[in-house]
Amino acid sequence: MTGMPVIPIRSEAGSCNTSPVITTERGQREVFCGLTGIIWLHRKIQDAFFLVVGSRTCAHLIQSAAGVMIFAEPRFGTAIIDERDLAGLADCNDELDKVVDKLLLRRPDIRTLFLVGSCPSEVIKLDLSRAAERLSRQHNPAVRVLNYSGSGIETTFTQGEDACLNALVPVLPTLPTGSKPRLMVVGTLADIVEDQMRRLLTDMGVRDVDFFPPRNSTQLPEIGPDTVFLLAQPFLADTTLSLEARGAKRLAAPFPLGVEGTTAWLQAAANAFGINQQTFDEVTRAPRQRAEVALARQRVHLSGKKIFFFPDSQLEIPLARFLQREMGMTLGEIGTPYLHRKLMAEELALLPAGARITEGQHVENQLDRCHAEAPDLVVCGLGLANPLEAQGIATKWAIELVFTPIQGYEQAADLAELFSRPLRRRIKLAA
Repeated sequence: MTGMPVIPIRSEAGSCNTSPVITTERGQREVFCGLTGIIWLHRKIQDAFFLVVGSRTCAHLIQSAAGVMIFAEPRFGTAIIDERDLAGLADCNDELDKVVDKLLLRRPDIRTLFLVGSCPSEVIKLDLSRAAERLSRQHNPAVRVLNYSGSGIETTFTQGEDACLNALVPVLPTLPTGSKPRLMVVGTLADIVEDQMRRLLTDMGVRDVDFFPPRNSTQLPEIGPDTVFLLAQPFLADTTLSLEARGAKRLAAPFPLGVEGTTAWLQAAANAFGINQQTFDEVTRAPRQRAEVALARQRVHLSGKKIFFFPDSQLEIPLARFLQREMGMTLGEIGTPYLHRKLMAEELALLPAGARITEGQHVENQLDRCHAEAPDLVVCGLGLANPLEAQGIATKWAIELVFTPIQGYEQAADLAELFSRPLRRRIKLAA
């Protein structure tokens, strides 16, 4: 795209620059809003409820993304802003109070209630922070009421989790100064992945481990200067800043995708807690070998294939690293909605020289570049997948990579299969 600024990550005096080439562009975007994050957050925090203050469109989005809940009542809902609210003919705060009272009466199991802002609530300037404070005082101590924004006006869908966790950071209990060092793993993980990570860390000698968010909001981890934390998800920039403001220290590491990323991620924890290399190798050897064997079966389908990323989840750079270095794929453009250079530094250093990263999106221009590159596989949002498939281009939904357990050794082959499956399906259809 002409006129697009090129921003170098770093320059090395006296040598060729081997950094990725990063461009930025602004224009029409094709992404979900932050409300989508509720779908995995409500499954993780089992005593929390997410009340979207929004329109019927917001309600439809959440219901469609979540699927039909048959056997259990979901822990999310929508307080509908209708025409009377928009016209100023009704007091939104009074109406919200009534909805919350009815909800908590019906669901006495709720311990934390999140008021989630939307595009409509932000447009009419509904102050949900004040509403949360008021309702929290009213329902204290049985229920804590917090708020965050899931609006898609300026954000992409994974930032909903960042906003949610950031809202929780101020209410985390304080770890007393001089306490035994603790490790906090930050970012929503499937319960099975959390259990696997805890077991590996415990076996190597890191026993004081907390996961944030926890499975129950009444069991929030303590935090203080003796807390170090590892990010399990790459889209938690605001949460990271808030944790650091409370004294916690981030351990720099790639993200735990694939064998390489998982090993480096666990190694960062081991180094921080003084675990010797022999112990680390002994604990990780068996799961690492299993993962490598399983990945080899998927590599035959992916090696040499070109992949193109549209910006969507902020997982694009770690995924590109995994697919290129461990699966032998060729990288086309790596689109990402936002690029936090500090959090991505270790991932960027592992990308091949000259890798092309686009921060932001002008969807029409990016579609032109995608067609010109003729990739074998495109990672994109649902809105682009069907048109691309109709043009004969295999696609993978970006949102599926957030819903699915993909972190850690045991899930490495599952992660690879998410990319090999559409290629294998296309071969079968052509046969």
